[in-house]
Amino acid sequence: MITIQLDDRERSNRTLSAENVRTSVRALREDGFVLLEDVVDAAHLDVLHERMIADIDAFRGRPDAPYNWNVGNLQQDPPPFPPYLFADVLLNPFAIAVTSAMLGPGLKNVMYGGNTALPGDQRQPVHSDVGHLWPVSVLEAPHPPAQLVLNVLTVDVSPANGATEIWPGTHRELGVGVGDDIKITPERLAARRAVSPPFQPTFRRGSMLIRDIRLWHAGMPNRTSAPRPMIAMVHASGWLDTGRPLLFPTGTESFFDHPVLSTAARFTAEPIDYIGEPQGFEYVPGGMVTT
Repeated sequence: MITIQLDDRERSNRTLSAENVRTSVRALREDGFVLLEDVVDAAHLDVLHERMIADIDAFRGRPDAPYNWNVGNLQQDPPPFPPYLFADVLLNPFAIAVTSAMLGPGLKNVMYGGNTALPGDQRQPVHSDVGHLWPVSVLEAPHPPAQLVLNVLTVDVSPANGATEIWPGTHRELGVGVGDDIKITPERLAARRAVSPPFQPTFRRGSMLIRDIRLWHAGMPNRTSAPRPMIAMVHASGWLDTGRPLLFPTGTESFFDHPVLSTAARFTAEPIDYIGEPQGFEYVPGGMVTT
């Protein structure tokens, strides 16, 4: 895994060096992911972590608790209002340097969500969050990226507490396209494993993992006694229509002002039901995967 470690000058200037941008872009093109180390303030993560842990019972208590595939992998959004909005999470300059280099002008953030691996949860099927933008039957080669996922962990992550299983290079596989089932078939998994097996990374909180949204991956069991929250954003190319906007409270408009990254936001004076908003994916009672 390519890991970018910032030097003092980069931290002082609040931007990545040209060399580190090039290295990150190359990693995303070849491997489908890159890790930016220690780019989010630990104190900010403490605040987010405390609130997300406190919110777990409210998410689980919903009659339609938003689990992803299996009970225990909880779709959980962070609170989208002050004092829980932090620029080094939502407008991280080091991440933006990378994603803007990959996705070009008009860069926009179209997601602010997350999921929490609860103790005792189960493995997800290997899947791609989104397939290629065209049916694979018409593609002769993978197209350039249109969306990148940014993951921020509020705690140190390792295989013990459910680090996501990553399949390097699979964003270039033509197995999943628009309209296809995003789960990867056992036959394709076996073929890919022979070329490049998956792994679960270990990294410190405060780091940010950027990955191509097409990369194959799977949520993994949390074998510890503590929940493991993870915050997620998606940076998209400006030309891509990604649906409805994100809700943030009136009065926070200036927080999102940025010369490079826009946020697909709608600002409202009404209460934001971030507990009731997330929906589970392919979960039915009993933890069965639908078809």
